[in-house]
Amino acid sequence: MTHVEESADVAFSAFLGAETNIWHLAQVREDAVLGEQCNVGRGAYIGPGVRLGNRCKIQNYALVYEPAVLGEGVFIGPAAVLTNDLFPRAINPDGTLKSGDDWEMVGVTIGQGAAVGARAVCIAPVNIGKWATVAAGAVVTKDVVDYAIVAGVPAKRVGWVGEAGRPLIQADGHWVCPATQNRYIESDGHLQPL
Repeated sequence: MTHVEESADVAFSAFLGAETNIWHLAQVREDAVLGEQCNVGRGAYIGPGVRLGNRCKIQNYALVYEPAVLGEGVFIGPAAVLTNDLFPRAINPDGTLKSGDDWEMVGVTIGQGAAVGARAVCIAPVNIGKWATVAAGAVVTKDVVDYAIVAGVPAKRVGWVGEAGRPLIQADGHWVCPATQNRYIESDGHLQPL
C-alpha cells in the first residue's frame, strides 16, 4: 500500500508506484514518476518529470532536480543534490528575471543499484554508472563508470565496489567482493563481473 504523509506535497499528476512511501514535508512535483517500493524521506524534493525506478531510496532533504533519471534500487543520501543548470543565474545580462525559456535544462542519470552519499553534489549533465558509489561530500563533475567508487572535490575514482556496496579487494589478478565473493575483471578503466 502506498503511503503519503499528510504534510507531504504530492502533485496530482505525479505517479507513485505500489508500496511507495512519501514522508513528512517531502515534495513530489508534477509528472514525476516513482516506481514501486520507493522511499522519499523527510523534506526531500523530487522535481517535475523526474523518473525513479523501483525500490529507490531518497533520504531526508535530498534534492533531485528535473530531468534526473534514476534506475532501479538507487540510493540518494541525506542532503545530496542532483543539479540541472550548467550556467546558473537568477537574472539575464539585461537584469530581467530569468524564465524557463532562458536556460537549457540538463540532468543527472544514475544506473541501477548506484549510491550517492550524504551531501554529495552531482553537477549535471553527468551519468553515474550502475552499482557505482559516490562518497559523502563528493562533487561529481564527470561521468562515473559502473562499479567505481569516487570521492573528493572534484570526484575521482578511488577504488571499485561490488553490488553489496563493499569496496573490492584484489586477489589472483581479479577484484573480489569480500561480502559475496563475486569476482570482477578490470580492463581499460572499466570493471566487469566474471
